Amino acid sequence: RRAQAVCIPTVHLHMTAATMQVSQKDFEKAQEQLKLLKKDPGNETKLKLYALFKQATEGPCNAPKPGMLDFVKKAKWDAWNSLGNLSQDDARQKYAELVSSLVSAEPAVQKEEVSPEEGRHDGYETIIVTTKNKITKIMFNRPDRKNAINHKMYREIIKALQEAGKDDSTIAVITGNGDYYSSGNDLNNFTNVQPGEMKKMADDGAVLLKEFVDQFIDFPKPLIAVVNGPAIGITVTVLGLCDVIYASDTATFHSPFSQLGQSPEGCSSYLFPKIMGFAKANEFLLFNKKLTAAEACAQGLVTEVFPNSTFQKEVWARLEAYANLPKNSLAVSKQLLRSIEKEKLHAVNSKECEVLKERWLSDECINAIVSFFQKKAKL
Repeated sequence: RRAQAVCIPTVHLHMTAATMQVSQKDFEKAQEQLKLLKKDPGNETKLKLYALFKQATEGPCNAPKPGMLDFVKKAKWDAWNSLGNLSQDDARQKYAELVSSLVSAEPAVQKEEVSPEEGRHDGYETIIVTTKNKITKIMFNRPDRKNAINHKMYREIIKALQEAGKDDSTIAVITGNGDYYSSGNDLNNFTNVQPGEMKKMADDGAVLLKEFVDQFIDFPKPLIAVVNGPAIGITVTVLGLCDVIYASDTATFHSPFSQLGQSPEGCSSYLFPKIMGFAKANEFLLFNKKLTAAEACAQGLVTEVFPNSTFQKEVWARLEAYANLPKNSLAVSKQLLRSIEKEKLHAVNSKECEVLKERWLSDECINAIVSFFQKKAKL
């Protein structure tokens, strides 16, 4: 028995020259296939690919550890270092397998195509804007990123709201493409920032956020949110500035500000206590409480919840009926409702952006975001 215990076959631990050659060919082929992917596989997968590539070509991590503020390099270093002593052959194999799985999944998520007769507006990449049946629909269209809002998307939503406020539609609708309404801020907005550029990043971000929220405050027509799935962060807080919110029963609502070392925005620090009451708003805004659609409706944030199976059909039938109401009457009535609070809302928005700018520059916020990327980098 003792002899058998030590006589472990070792042939599978060694690769022949022919096997290594095939593995190298597969590795090179995978690199070419990766270039042809149409959708972004996401940060977590890109970190895995980076780490496996470095391990396959250079072996175990041999680079000096980057500084804490260099988020991107730090995340890459952590991903590579986490592979430990994984052999180069195994890294090549895992890299090829991962790319193969991405290629196989490629047709699974595609951006929604809208036929020309549906009145699609040109000039947008991250959102789809259409006008049909007196309704202008603004659809978040980064389903492969859970509709996370990057800087370009912020600017495109601002432009779409400006145009929708002036066009011939009666109402405007905001919704998401895919399973998510929106996962909120794309935290890549905070990466690739050198320590010396942090203040400029914070200043520019605060200006962009203020302009974004101002568009919701000043929007002249009824603005309806059709929340088709989970909503996070800024896409939740601006719901308080919408006139009606319809949600699928698959939707959830979450604003993890303190978890990321940040603070409320979108006028939520003022509106949510008015909508939910102080106790519920505090739990939501301070302690990262995630609400189901039913809970959000019970607390007054959501107007009505629909079964996911009939959500689109029921909601859009109702919206088309709303769009046939007298346009000017709706606009004038909305302005009466909003005018009482408008000055206050702009003041709140300015204050929230000022506080957020300070938070973005704080060690607490920086460390929280670094921690987030470290968790995402784990393989």
